[in-house]
Amino acid sequence: MRLNSKGQVTIPAELRHKHGFMEGDEVDVVEDGTSLRIVHRTKATSRGARVVQRMRGRAAKGGPSTDELMELLRGR
Repeated sequence: MRLNSKGQVTIPAELRHKHGFMEGDEVDVVEDGTSLRIVHRTKATSRGARVVQRMRGRAAKGGPSTDELMELLRGR
């Protein structure tokens, strides 16, 4: 890996997936003796919970209401 002119480094995809880092995650860089560690900023939540949090509010507006969807699913 190489540090760019802005002080940025790209974490390889394999490591991001293995350690649960996703686009948009907030991280801290922590000094640990002579090393630096990249850690999740907030208490780690499950990957699924982070996906749901990011998707919340992104559904298309003006779609069917909850009652209409339930009618379609239940077929009443």
